[in-house]
Formats: sequence, structure tokens, C-alpha cells
Amino acid sequence: MQALSSVERGYDLLAPKFDRTPFRTPAAVLDPVVRELRELGPFAGGLDLCCGAGAGVGVLRQVCRERVTGVDISAGMLAVGRDRERAPDGGGPRVEWVRADARALPFGPVFDVVVSFGAFGHFLPRERPVLFEQVRSVLRPGGRFVFPVLAPARPGSPLYWALLGFDAAMRVRNALWRPRFVMYYRGFRLAEVSAELARAGFAVELRPVPEWGRRADGSPRGRLVVATRSGPAAG
Repeated sequence: MQALSSVERGYDLLAPKFDRTPFRTPAAVLDPVVRELRELGPFAGGLDLCCGAGAGVGVLRQVCRERVTGVDISAGMLAVGRDRERAPDGGGPRVEWVRADARALPFGPVFDVVVSFGAFGHFLPRERPVLFEQVRSVLRPGGRFVFPVLAPARPGSPLYWALLGFDAAMRVRNALWRPRFVMYYRGFRLAEVSAELARAGFAVELRPVPEWGRRADGSPRGRLVVATRSGPAAG
């Protein structure tokens, strides 16, 4: 049923079993991000963009002092996250869960850091400028937008063909069926994304993550994008 639903409805259906799927962001990705954020912080408030069941909320609870917010379009995923990530009594930052579209965030410039994990495939390339402008609008000047990007699959490898086939099947599905389910793995190219972030008003730094290792050619298997908001507060 998920494959024949919209993104929102699909994740509502998936939510009860999401933690048992391969879509949950693993600790091997999350833990190095915590370390990097501790070096960049401390932060007062943080936002997990497209938080799903709250993997990024768990990261932010370790590096934010006052407030952590998870925002997602799926009420079902937010409910799972809310149940799983309850802060212990009297400890940690205040945690909030907000249902909203990431392309129209209902916040002012109140966050010091925004993170996101595994969500960008749900946005078409033409939607990214609006998405990045929205992120900038909710960050205080000097705030950071931080997210991991893994190196693309080597051409000809099994993973390369699997992702190519998935994206092709998704394009066929969306040409024939409504509502669309937008999820593409191969459209988020680091060079293009870095340029779009710069145009949105960010200074972009790419940090290799040692824990993720290196490929046969010596290049990093993954990088952490650290985009710093410049300029005065919006509005």
C-alpha cells in the first residue's frame, strides 16, 4: 500500500514498523554526526528537518541545551518519534514535535542548528532552493545546517544498478499513478547542492568523516555538509 500512496500517507502506513526497516538511519551514521556537532556547538536550540521517527532528534538532544524540535509531514511518524524519544523527567532539552511541510516551516529564526537525515530524496531538484531558503529563514545568523552525504555508488557496482533501477521504477510509477510518491536516490549531487546552498545564503564546508572510511581511490565514503547561515535575520 505504501508504494501506491502519497509520501505523507505512505509514511503514516509505514510508521508502526519503521524501526524494523532498512530506512532507519543507523548508529554508524548518527554517532559521528554527534561528535562533529559537539565540536561545532554548544547550541541552545535545534531542529530535525523531516524528522520521521526522530533519529535526528536523538542526535540533537545530545548537543542542545534548551530546545529540540522535530518537524515532519507524517503524523504517524511523529507519533512514533514522540513515544520513543521522551526525555527523562527533569533532564535534557525540551522536545517538541510539529507537523508541517518542510517547504513552509512555521518558525521564525529561532534555531542554532538544523539537521536532516535521509530525507532529501523526497524533494525534486526544483524544490531544493525553496527548501534551503526555508532552512535559512529559521536559523539565527551564524546558525548551522548540517547533514551527511554519502559518496555515490561506483558505476557498474551492484548498488549502482539497484539505485538506478529503483529511480527508474519510481519515475514510471509516478507517470502512471496519482498521488505521486517522490523518492529518488540519485538526484542529490553534492556539487549542485553546495552551489544551491551558497545561493541561498550559506557558507558551505565539507568535512570528511573518518569513521565512514575511504573508497579505493582514497576519496571519503561520506562527508558532513556544514552550511553556515550568513547575513542579518530574515524579516
